[in-house]
Amino acid sequence: MRLPVLRTLLTAVTLAALTGCDRPETKPAAPTSVPGITPAPVTNVVPGAAAAPKATAMVSITGGKFLMGDKDEIDAPLHEVVVGSFLMDRYLVTQEQFQKVTGTNPSRWKGDQNPVEQLRWSDALGYCNKRSELEGLQACYDLKTQQCNFAANGYRLPTEAEWEYACRAGTTTAYFFGDNPTKVGTYAWFEKNSDGHPRPVGQKQPNPWGLYDMTGNVWQWCNDFYQVDYYAGSPRENPRGPKEGPNKVLRGGAWRFSADNCRSGYRYNESPGYADVCFGYDIYGFRCVRQASAPAAP
Repeated sequence: MRLPVLRTLLTAVTLAALTGCDRPETKPAAPTSVPGITPAPVTNVVPGAAAAPKATAMVSITGGKFLMGDKDEIDAPLHEVVVGSFLMDRYLVTQEQFQKVTGTNPSRWKGDQNPVEQLRWSDALGYCNKRSELEGLQACYDLKTQQCNFAANGYRLPTEAEWEYACRAGTTTAYFFGDNPTKVGTYAWFEKNSDGHPRPVGQKQPNPWGLYDMTGNVWQWCNDFYQVDYYAGSPRENPRGPKEGPNKVLRGGAWRFSADNCRSGYRYNESPGYADVCFGYDIYGFRCVRQASAPAAP
């Protein structure tokens, strides 16, 4: 149960984001690596994927520990977290990929290489299961209960901790490229450079681990339920979020949000069944992860 004061503050933050109000800029600083963590090697990348983002490509993320959170956010106190190794999509799931796997394209802003959007959290689960089945992998989700089997070797949504670990890529600054928000446009599509709509994936510079559009373009669904004070009691190793809640976590910022929302530790949340296209349903997309030990896709 959220405290009324915290709920009010979070509502104010959300409204500020929707109206494009930036927070005060912090001092520029160079990215700082977390001691003991070596940048994850890029492996299991389909040949030609950099030139053709529509191709399925994944990056191998070596597990490790990091400081999760953002000192400027009331729902994200800094705390040490350890995550295991996993594979993550190099790009956001595109409309072409989604159409090929599910036979549908719910997106408002049509374009094969645009990120799929205008979809619910449950739509992302359906895609994960179908993609797993097409590749002969064990599906992670029970679509009736929406529970995730983390032991399965198929595709699933990243946990919030996995997403932030991959986004930070060994850095401790506000963004994976430093603390200066004026540099966001080099790495992300956001309110000041998107021209009012999502953009094809892979056009901006990637983060240090070769992941594109980790910030901006569309918010990315995570597997976790959202809870404002979850970090205070979350497990240190492989946290997977609260067992229940009304909303799911989204990360990364989006094409009509401010640079402030693109920070690595910034948390957002929405009802998993939200479907108001006029308000912002076209700002939600996703990417998949799977076990590091799973066989490479053909």
